[in-house]
Amino acid sequence: MTPLTLHNSLTRMTELFQPADPADVRIYSCGPTVYHYAHIGNLRAYLFTDTLGRVLTWKGYGLTHVINITDVGHLTSDADAGDDKMEAAARASGRDIWAVAAHYTAAFKANLKDLNVRDPARFPLATDHVEGMIAFGEAIAAKHCYQLPDGLYFDTSTVPDYGRLAGTRDDGPAEGRIETVAGKRHAADFAIWRTSAPGEHRQMEWDSPWGRGAPGWHLECSVMSRQYLGAHFDIHTGGIDHREIHHPNEIAQNQAFSGTADTGATLWMHNNFLVDRTGKMSKSSGEFLILPTLVERGFHPLAYRLMCLQAHYRSELEFSWENLAAAQTRLKRYVQTVAALRARGEGKGAASAAPYIERLDAAVSDDLNTPKALPVLDELLADKTIGPAARLAALGDFDAVLGLGLTALSREDLRVRPASAGIDEAGIAARLADRREARAAKDFPRSDAIRDELTALGVEVMDGDPLGWDWKVTP
Repeated sequence: MTPLTLHNSLTRMTELFQPADPADVRIYSCGPTVYHYAHIGNLRAYLFTDTLGRVLTWKGYGLTHVINITDVGHLTSDADAGDDKMEAAARASGRDIWAVAAHYTAAFKANLKDLNVRDPARFPLATDHVEGMIAFGEAIAAKHCYQLPDGLYFDTSTVPDYGRLAGTRDDGPAEGRIETVAGKRHAADFAIWRTSAPGEHRQMEWDSPWGRGAPGWHLECSVMSRQYLGAHFDIHTGGIDHREIHHPNEIAQNQAFSGTADTGATLWMHNNFLVDRTGKMSKSSGEFLILPTLVERGFHPLAYRLMCLQAHYRSELEFSWENLAAAQTRLKRYVQTVAALRARGEGKGAASAAPYIERLDAAVSDDLNTPKALPVLDELLADKTIGPAARLAALGDFDAVLGLGLTALSREDLRVRPASAGIDEAGIAARLADRREARAAKDFPRSDAIRDELTALGVEVMDGDPLGWDWKVTP
């Protein structure tokens, strides 16, 4: 197979991947803060990490992948002032904070399943590791921290090359998103532990040497990655927004705890934003797209997966309903072609599919270049010099890497009912039966009227097609 190269955000270079142990590649991915539903921009990060894991598995590496669940500690921005997102969500909804966390964690995992994202080895919860976070803080406090009335802070001047990952020396200062906290020694210093203010009531708080309170957001990932993957592991992933503050702070903590310049991971990898025409998607406006919204509009979740695969993970990807509709059309075309190949059985064609597998390998070995891999799939499915059985067998390799599930999807699976549809499937069946009667009686005006009626209700009638009908999706 082609040697795998991956882009390292720490060096800003694409490097040959050389794991410490090929039988157990260890990956840590920053997971969601479960105060709300994950928007589709958030989910792009897990499609990226799933593709990374799939490529590694397909190329023969063993894999231990950890995705954490942040259910405490993450403030309403990356600053060290303001509310904990979980506390704010619970207060706004009037619900128990543990119930809020459980609900949105379940929703997140359901999203991943719908997108055909493989389960990681672990989904550790931050709240299950607070004792370890306190012990970590105690180990670094004397040399690297100082206490203020509102908590324990990390002194970023005590570790080597702070901010290297963020590119502070060539990309501009990373401190722009950090609010001023009275008493901090340096603008970039960050909270290890946030002490509850007098009279403050939190649903989640613990006793610590620095007072009763809760851990800082950055601390959890250092603690959980170390516990489950060791002091140094192969790859740490996250969204590109983590490259500026969260991951540099993780690195600083790792260096303080180890007493070395080691960042904790060999490769730091980041996916770029999903953007709309107004800019980066965010929950801050109160209006954002979630996966069920796409389904309500009649789109299959795997159409969104395909849309993401059509862009390189390090490139910005513009979301539009037109782009999603084009991806759904492409996905349907794939499924139709696969169904036709199955119907043909052995068929003719003696050429080998091996060159297509080699091209797939070359594409994804080049820093997970899925936009280059997809045209190879198009060509494979269309190559009549290769027998249907051989093309279907090769399709299994593409499915293993791209996760589109083409070997199992049917056209009926992609027939997703839009929430706005004015008729259900039983009603469609009845009207199509009426139309067949009209056609048999050569009452073509009535037949055409029924077709127009169904079209107005969001149904596409497909004469001569065994599927018979499909929902029309209007971008």
